[in-house]
Amino acid sequence: METLFFLLFASLTVIFAVLVVVAKNPVHAALSLMACFVQIAALYILLRAPFIAAIQIFVYVGTIMVLFVFVMMMLDIRKATSEPYLPASLWMLILFPVLLGALLIIGLNLGDNFDPISQTEQIQLENTTAELGLALFNDFLLPFEVVSVILLVALVGAILLAQKRKR
Repeated sequence: METLFFLLFASLTVIFAVLVVVAKNPVHAALSLMACFVQIAALYILLRAPFIAAIQIFVYVGTIMVLFVFVMMMLDIRKATSEPYLPASLWMLILFPVLLGALLIIGLNLGDNFDPISQTEQIQLENTTAELGLALFNDFLLPFEVVSVILLVALVGAILLAQKRKR
């Protein structure tokens, strides 16, 4: 069953990643990138790493939302939203479901050969979130604060650039 979910999430990740590159509308590209990151978080959950999945959602999807706001501020959104979302070539619309179906069929046939990891073979990860928090705020406090200041300066700079273009 895990193999089926892995193939589903992996194929959706690839589809959304291709849509990021193919989409002419920057708003649609940002939304596709957010969906791609959500699928990657689902893959992290399948790998039994829920903390990394939560960080993936908070950091990357949150960053894409900020990017989305900047795109709306910097571009003429009415012109950008009038463009079609999917590419004009129809062969891509046919190719993706066929590749997805082939990938799922291959995965289901290979799924019987994979042995799940037994309970005794799993790595015991206890207190990893607490250890990560202590390491981040004790050993790496200065780089953490420097990154936050750089992101704040970038945010203020982007807002100022957007306001100058409106005037």
